[in-house]
Amino acid sequence: MVRAELAWSAGPGVPDIDASALLLTSVGRVRDDGDFVFYNQPRHTSGAVRHLGKRHADGAATDTVEVDLRSVEPAVERIVLGASADGGTFGQAPGLVLRLLDAGSGIELARFDMAAGSETAFIGGELYRRQGAWKFRAVGQGYASGLAGLATDFGITVDDPAQTPLVAAPLPPPPPAPAPRPSGSTRFTKGEEQLPVDMRKRLSLRKEQVAVSLRKHGAAEVTARVILVLDASGSMSFLYSKGVVADVVERMAAVAAQLDDDGEMQAWTFASNPARLPDLRLGELPEWLRLHVRVGEISLFRRKRKKGLDPSQVDMRDVGIQNEEQKVIAEVRAYVREHPTSAPTLVLFFSDGGVYRNAEIEAQLREAVEEPVFWQFVGLGRANYGVLERFDTLPGRRVDNVGFFSVDDISTVPDAELYDRLLSEFPQWIRAARGAGIL
Repeated sequence: MVRAELAWSAGPGVPDIDASALLLTSVGRVRDDGDFVFYNQPRHTSGAVRHLGKRHADGAATDTVEVDLRSVEPAVERIVLGASADGGTFGQAPGLVLRLLDAGSGIELARFDMAAGSETAFIGGELYRRQGAWKFRAVGQGYASGLAGLATDFGITVDDPAQTPLVAAPLPPPPPAPAPRPSGSTRFTKGEEQLPVDMRKRLSLRKEQVAVSLRKHGAAEVTARVILVLDASGSMSFLYSKGVVADVVERMAAVAAQLDDDGEMQAWTFASNPARLPDLRLGELPEWLRLHVRVGEISLFRRKRKKGLDPSQVDMRDVGIQNEEQKVIAEVRAYVREHPTSAPTLVLFFSDGGVYRNAEIEAQLREAVEEPVFWQFVGLGRANYGVLERFDTLPGRRVDNVGFFSVDDISTVPDAELYDRLLSEFPQWIRAARGAGIL
């Protein structure tokens, strides 16, 4: 097992650098996008290649890719060791070096001191098979077109190079007026440029995954209003305190950014009672997470109201701790009726179970069949989802307006899989709802 360690001197004016690996066949191409290992897809499905992430110490920074050469699939002939610079060029990164290390002993097997200029993506070296053995060679090829240029050379799908999520350079400002987007491309949303670098990277890559899922299900051109609903019942406290819910919200922001023309999400939280949260605008995502993903802080459930709440915040004492899904469903339905739009509405509803108002929930969702809304429920690991789990099989509806799936630990579900499951039934409902005259 070997580690390819990219090292440089960090400091003011030095761009953020990310290591990556591409697994290539004998024709010099990836088999699919899964053969690209990087910070947002850190483990190859074979387990042979992993992105280990960054380390900082005493002004030095490293980012590392680990390769288990014995586990590399026979179809893979070369592993390209690449990198991208975000917020600048490689010429602004002093002391840039690629080291190949024995993962067990830490012994340096090879070293390549890289000289660079205006490049924003770089191939430092590659591992390749020769007569049944693995060899290493330095390459030193740069790309001024960023990681998108590198990736497309090896067969990675990039629908819109000008706005691709693989480009490591800062994203451009939004155009003055929206233009028709190419089929299946990612959409640039106002506010993206305001996000922190790491969050902007995650958002861009996740939007691409959303676009891939929509294309896969024949809905590349679909736009929709996206509404988020978050369970705040007492049993959810652990998921909030561990940051799981905040991560879910960030991942759902990518769905809204790709599906919704303005990239905003309306949002509710609920337990004993529903409460409308402020609209989530993309450029305000870090602050929104800080202010409004608050459940699980024990102080919010004390008898006395917590002092110093921002005027926009919901006092969770008013929301309570029980499960009353039917109330928030009714409130979201009322909002959709009072704020009609030409686009359908996708409700992303997260709960950890404990459903017991089955008759009331069923009544609400049956009434909602004739409304331009698809309800996608996601179970977060507990049990007893009641009628939500059974709704797909309930007869007597013109169209199936409800989807449901549950996961044991959503934080371990890769983005590609999560968005596939999240968006698989929504396009089917759109086609059925159009045929029934609901849309």
